[in-house]
Amino acid sequence: MKKVTVGKPVPDIEVLATDDQTFRLSDLLGKNVVLYFYPKDNTPGCTTEGQDFRDHYEEFRKLKTGIFGVSRDSLKSHEGFKDKQSFPFDLISDQDEKLCKLFDVIKEKTLYGKKYLGIERSTFIIDKHGILHKEYRGVKVDGHVATVLADVKKLAKQ
Repeated sequence: MKKVTVGKPVPDIEVLATDDQTFRLSDLLGKNVVLYFYPKDNTPGCTTEGQDFRDHYEEFRKLKTGIFGVSRDSLKSHEGFKDKQSFPFDLISDQDEKLCKLFDVIKEKTLYGKKYLGIERSTFIIDKHGILHKEYRGVKVDGHVATVLADVKKLAKQ
């Protein structure tokens, strides 16, 4: 499968999301979309990142921008995480890694000296025409959502 490239259309893909939804990018044409990839539900950094998106959700909504979190966790895990944190946006379950591979976010990581493949924290802004506008890779949680929001504000003025 081809990888996404800034300035190019993002291929339409179908994946499952919370609230019994099927996520299709084509269903969101006319709105900007923020896809944020995170390693695992209910872990400290991932929880903080989700909370930051939650706390700025209304600002994104006013800019006609949808937010979707993506990890390889199950829908059941996502539903619990979403409810526990009161996320007003949906979480996408990418257990077969279709989205992860398309956006090239699976990277080799090391934990306690052991190497494994996991999601590199990354965020992507897709414009209302389905074009990849901006990508952030190797994201550090602190201040990230404010940066994404500032970039969405600039995009909304275009």
